[in-house]
Amino acid sequence: MSDLATTLCFCWRVTKRDGTALGFTDHDKMLSFEGTIFEPQSGFSQSEAQSSLGLAVDTAEIEGALSSTRLSEDEIDAGLLDGAKVETFRVDWAAPDGAELVRVSAIGKITRRDGALVAELESLARNLDRPAGRYLRRSCDAELGDMRCGVAMAGFAAAGTIVSRQATDTYVVAGLDAYADGWFGGGRLTSEGHAYRVTAHRRGTEGVLVSLDDGGALAPGSAFTIAAGCDKAFSTCRDKFFNTLNFRGFPHLPGNDVAYGYVSEDGVFDGGAIVP
Repeated sequence: MSDLATTLCFCWRVTKRDGTALGFTDHDKMLSFEGTIFEPQSGFSQSEAQSSLGLAVDTAEIEGALSSTRLSEDEIDAGLLDGAKVETFRVDWAAPDGAELVRVSAIGKITRRDGALVAELESLARNLDRPAGRYLRRSCDAELGDMRCGVAMAGFAAAGTIVSRQATDTYVVAGLDAYADGWFGGGRLTSEGHAYRVTAHRRGTEGVLVSLDDGGALAPGSAFTIAAGCDKAFSTCRDKFFNTLNFRGFPHLPGNDVAYGYVSEDGVFDGGAIVP
């Protein structure tokens, strides 16, 4: 490193989840070291970095205008930079091969502030604070029809036609008269290549009604297919889909009321399931 502080600058190497590495620097000329080209005048600057002892998650921020042609708003909006690794280097731009790695972080959150990109950097200790594995809970944690669920959705789908739009995101439909209210609640409706989550399915005075989450504006006469929904309950898996062997929850897990309960004369102690 040079003894002159005026030759020091910072460089950031951002490695996206697909392995692509992007280089940025607050210097006014392009720098290159460790096989990465660091783009100049990208407008990046770093806030004060906080470091602490122990396993606390350290944080910092980098801020910059979206002036780099290699960093697009579409990528940010698509979440392609979420969780990306960011290496911060202190560099003597007169001798960049002697760059000093001062910090390795991950992008935790990206926001916009006064027309600039602001990326919150979190230390890698954040991975120690993330749950790994499954939660022990009564409801199922599989998606209906996926490999863990195993339900053949062909037997739980129907086709219909949009008759009219009754209210915002609620439609009168034809073709679903044979199904009980709520059968398709929580399922998906697909029409003209777009899929929508079904928030409600019921009968009304006008006919069968289907409400969609952000349903757009489906035109009368539009054909659709619709798949049954699942509320993740054991009783639904048993009675609606006959799929109890593949249920991915813990339906008979006792709750706090049982853990803190006590023996009483009217209790049933036959070895059966505590939760039906």
